[in-house]
Amino acid sequence: MEWSLLDCGRRGHVTYAPAETDLRAQLSADTPEGQAWRCLRCGTFVPGPAGGSGPADKAPAPLRGKEIRSAIVLRIFAVERFLRAIVFGALAWAVWEFGVSRASLEKAFDKDYPALRALFRQLGYDVDHSKIVGLIHSALTLHQNTIKLIAAGVLVYALLEVVEGIGLWLEKRWGEYFAMIVTSLGLPYEIYDLTDKITVTRVLFFLINLALVIYLVVTRRLFGVRGGKAAYEARLRSESVIQEARDAIAAAHQPQAAPATPATPASPAGPAAPGTPVSGAGGSAAD
Repeated sequence: MEWSLLDCGRRGHVTYAPAETDLRAQLSADTPEGQAWRCLRCGTFVPGPAGGSGPADKAPAPLRGKEIRSAIVLRIFAVERFLRAIVFGALAWAVWEFGVSRASLEKAFDKDYPALRALFRQLGYDVDHSKIVGLIHSALTLHQNTIKLIAAGVLVYALLEVVEGIGLWLEKRWGEYFAMIVTSLGLPYEIYDLTDKITVTRVLFFLINLALVIYLVVTRRLFGVRGGKAAYEARLRSESVIQEARDAIAAAHQPQAAPATPATPASPAGPAAPGTPVSGAGGSAAD
């Protein structure tokens, strides 16, 4: 898939007229429709005036090719982080509200529980041994301050997910490091959780987090992997349209090596002319 063309179709072309004459000549062309400028994203010539002008070093540097695909992948992870933040934010609010109104809930539970227990027994279900009822009993016995601390912890986790999502969405280097570190810290707990019980949700969350860590380290070259930040930025520069134009100019100005002249073969020795001294192994003819 031509990611650059797809992005240009969605956002429009990015053209630029460099102040340097040689680069300007490389990035422009005369067409029957007038002057055209090469798009810095997809590389095609677009008729019409350039979208910007100035020194080449000030030219925009749009993402190209695989980098566009990588940005889309990071934004998918960012959306998943935002969804988590919403879920855990709502959970934090619910736990906080429960802590505030726990006394009234406890009274309502004690008042209505006998009737509910009798109803469920008639239906053949013993609620006294229900895990849900046991969980409710445990929650009602917690101190109000403990419940508020739990709510605060859940809220902190939701805020961390928001920061992760923002960093990944904006494709910031700090965001990539932050998301990788925070996600990695949670992997041991998720592995421990899976050893206790394997569920579809736990496996799904673990695979998503593991995929994010591996993807960030390998493709974004975090912590010096595959040359680190320097190699990553060097690859981006080498793939830019302006750098391609500079390379073409440099290649055109390189002196071409002269073709090698074939060596002239030595003439075979003929008979010596009369009177010409002939050297032998033992010396001259005068000897």
